[in-house]
Amino acid sequence: MPTNDTRAVVHELLNRMAGGDPDHTAAMFADSVDWAVSWPPGDHPTVPWIRPHRTPTEMADLFRELREYHVPERYRVSTPTILVDGPDAVVLAEFEQTSRATGRSFTSMFALRLTVRDGQVTRYHVYEDSLAIARAHAGS
Repeated sequence: MPTNDTRAVVHELLNRMAGGDPDHTAAMFADSVDWAVSWPPGDHPTVPWIRPHRTPTEMADLFRELREYHVPERYRVSTPTILVDGPDAVVLAEFEQTSRATGRSFTSMFALRLTVRDGQVTRYHVYEDSLAIARAHAGS
């Protein structure tokens, strides 16, 4: 896949994510998604969206839960840097979120490692500050 095609798909994915429509965003994903997060193994009860998401339906659930557990009006993200090499892309940025349950805000740098095949996202790996996120969502 030409680099420009990958870049266009990544831009569209980021635009859809910012648009807040989980189903519209999930339509960007292939039938089988290589999904991973940079969290320690095990259950994370205060952040239940941290579990495998391998299909477009599960990706829609992920984006829905992110909106449910955060205050969308207080979400901020820096202008991303997008690096592309053929079908692979890395998105680097920083975001600020607020936990709906605790009212605590947190900031995290993040990287998304994406792969695009035939116009669909087949890999979605997230690297973020899991400790800051877990602390913001934990009870007092």
